[in-house]
Amino acid sequence: MKKLPVGISGRHLHLTQEHLEILFGKGYQLTIMKELTQPGQYACEEKVDVMSPAGKLLAGVRILGPVRPASQVEISKSDAIRFKFEAPVRSSGDVKGSGAATLIGPKGEVKIEEGVIIADRHIHFSPEEAIEFGVKDRDVVAIRVGGIKAGILENVLCRVHPQFRLDCHLDTDDGAAFMLNTGDLVELIKSYTIQE
Repeated sequence: MKKLPVGISGRHLHLTQEHLEILFGKGYQLTIMKELTQPGQYACEEKVDVMSPAGKLLAGVRILGPVRPASQVEISKSDAIRFKFEAPVRSSGDVKGSGAATLIGPKGEVKIEEGVIIADRHIHFSPEEAIEFGVKDRDVVAIRVGGIKAGILENVLCRVHPQFRLDCHLDTDDGAAFMLNTGDLVELIKSYTIQE
């Protein structure tokens, strides 16, 4: 079985152009630090502080570009507990009814009433890669992890789009629990049986 490369996603945020300009100044444009695995996506030099409604400060959260239609903060469950955020598990872009935060930049602040989430486990596929692996957009599968902390992670969403490239995205909590690093390989499994 062909393996899936893993990408471990640390805490980060996406901004609208409006919020970017409030935080960094009128007409501000993001500065590319490095390209990410998904075409057109990149990590930026810019960071902002994110404050929870309880007043706990998560400092220096990196912005990912390009700008988006809605601002969104992606954290781990560990972050949510430590810094007292409400953060449901959601797919990127599904922010309705999610957690609130205050974003603090060098030029201003933005209070978002929703947008703080824990990103679901997901795998990006191009249409050709989806055919190769026998999956469709929105399928939910599992992945098998080898190594000293081997195991199976369920509820992994398949996302298929012509602009996507093969990559299994997990957050830092999942990565740490299974001792995975970016670039490690895992196996996709569509069904399995637990032997008593």
